[in-house]
Amino acid sequence: MSLNAQTALVTGAAGFIGSALVRKLMANTDAKVIAYDALTYAGNAANLTSFKDDPRFVFVLGDICDAQAVRTAFETHKPDLVFHLAAESHVDRSIEAATDFIKTNVLGTQVMLDAARAFWGKREDVRFIHISTDEVFGDLEPDQAPFCETSPYQPSSPYAASKAASDHLVRAAMRTHSFPAIISNCSNNYGPHQFPEKLIPLMILTALSGGALPVYGDGSNRRDWLHVEDHAEALVMMARQGVLGETYCVGGGMECSNLEVVNAICHRLNEISPRNQGRYEDLISFVVDRPGHDQRYAINATKITKDLGWTPRHSFADGLNETIDWYLANEAWWRPIREGTYRGQRLGLGGLA
Repeated sequence: MSLNAQTALVTGAAGFIGSALVRKLMANTDAKVIAYDALTYAGNAANLTSFKDDPRFVFVLGDICDAQAVRTAFETHKPDLVFHLAAESHVDRSIEAATDFIKTNVLGTQVMLDAARAFWGKREDVRFIHISTDEVFGDLEPDQAPFCETSPYQPSSPYAASKAASDHLVRAAMRTHSFPAIISNCSNNYGPHQFPEKLIPLMILTALSGGALPVYGDGSNRRDWLHVEDHAEALVMMARQGVLGETYCVGGGMECSNLEVVNAICHRLNEISPRNQGRYEDLISFVVDRPGHDQRYAINATKITKDLGWTPRHSFADGLNETIDWYLANEAWWRPIREGTYRGQRLGLGGLA
């Protein structure tokens, strides 16, 4: 599929991954981009302000659970391509308020599928890219092979269960209605513009404030880290040359424990923004673990590398340092968040505090 004359609808476009994808589409294609977002707490209009005067860019304020609003977006802007990223995505929040995740991630996905099917009919020159997570596969043992496209679904958290359900709905639409979709399951993303409830920005900003750095359990939980720009590139490649009906696992190929990540952040901050007294590692505090905390995730990205030629461009060391530098240089972006919608408080204790 060429993206030169396409109109791409991106749900969740003001969020972390969505805005990275919008930047990639605007920079590397000639597609018109329809940015659809409800601007909930994690959606930030500032992530998209650089495109507000570009004739190829349109922002639509809307909720994916609002069927009429979604239908209107399709009828008005006539997209040929949908990247469905809009989702509630923070595990800790899902422990406290699972219903919000079921509504957005499950009902919202079905609303999107219904609207796309109704608008596209039997067209063959369209596609729906559904962006999901490796968390749907559950927990890996230390010596177990990484997740791949045929790994069984064993979600552990309400968030993961809601994303698993959304994947099943897309897969059912492909089977029952020959719906033109592709499913992507990615590993942990990091990079600029990430909402500071997630591990890496939370640790950066908490360290700069001199607060305790809360590491869950003993910090041994392992994740595969994927730079958000590499993820966005993979999604564009799926739109251009991915095979309809297929699933692609996207991972950064860099497994680290949470404690290793926090120590790497501290090391970088010691170099570029040292404390007046002591080192940032002195702020690390081991706290009660998250309920149901999966020990390990890892992705085998062989399929997308072999079939589409995608490989991550960022090493984790360089990408992490660049991310830290971005947060230090962009206080005007994160300061309103830290003083408003999210102040770094612990979420999702499930009564274990």
